[in-house]
Amino acid sequence: MTHPAPLVAPRENLAAALEKLLGKDLLAHVRAVDEDSITVTREAIAGVMLQLRDALEYQQLMEMAGVDYPDRPERFEVVYHLLSVTRNHRLRVRVATDEATPVPSVVPVWPNAGWLEREVFDMYGVLFSGNPDLRRILTDYGFEGHPQRKDFPLTGYTELRYSEEDKRVVYEPVRLAQDFRNFDFLSPWEGADYILPGDEKAGGTGEAPGKGAPSPMTADAVKKAGEAKAPPPPTPKTTDREAQTGAGKGANKAAARPSKDGAKAKPAAKSKTPATAKAEKGSSKAPAKPRKPKGGDA
Repeated sequence: MTHPAPLVAPRENLAAALEKLLGKDLLAHVRAVDEDSITVTREAIAGVMLQLRDALEYQQLMEMAGVDYPDRPERFEVVYHLLSVTRNHRLRVRVATDEATPVPSVVPVWPNAGWLEREVFDMYGVLFSGNPDLRRILTDYGFEGHPQRKDFPLTGYTELRYSEEDKRVVYEPVRLAQDFRNFDFLSPWEGADYILPGDEKAGGTGEAPGKGAPSPMTADAVKKAGEAKAPPPPTPKTTDREAQTGAGKGANKAAARPSKDGAKAKPAAKSKTPATAKAEKGSSKAPAKPRKPKGGDA
């Protein structure tokens, strides 16, 4: 089965040309999945890159990357990806180093290597001697550690937040709640049918090891449990009796009695406005005769 990368035609006599050009500085040459990779000595990397550019026509440095192998004495590899525009061919160059030994910079050969070397330094902590500005480029100022190392914790060492008291950004040690330190990847609903390595469970729930959380109740079980714990029906409302409220004929008769001073209730007279009274007074008189119009035609 072929790999999905675009097919690149192999460069004829490349192995012989590399051995003749680099000599003892060439440590290994491997061709796999239609790609050529070479490993060279760390101290000679700048001179090797100059010869590859001028003699073998690899004009461009496309990318640089770091790789971490914690089990090796020289745990880091710096990988350079070169492109020959005239030959339409790519070459991968590798050098090995550790935390304390710097790698010679290739900025004099390719100026764009300045930022690429800064990225490898920031992510892995690899030092480059001769780099004009070896500073962090991706992480924040004051960041501790190198995030791409295999032994770097996923949560980091410090956390960043804005302090309302200090009115500035502050760094603090990472504090994780205990709920987020223990993870159970078994299904909380059905439970897994297999045992995860290192997560064998026994006792407590009455289930076999590795079964995870108990399964939920079925629909019938939920219905029966709800019926068993259902509250009693509410007491229906009834009309209060006359003996309880004091209403009835006796109360009405007592309310109709006159007051002790003999006053009786009289209907209140309707108040009239002055305009209404004047209009009613005028309506009782005889209607006025119509006035004759002025002029001879009447």
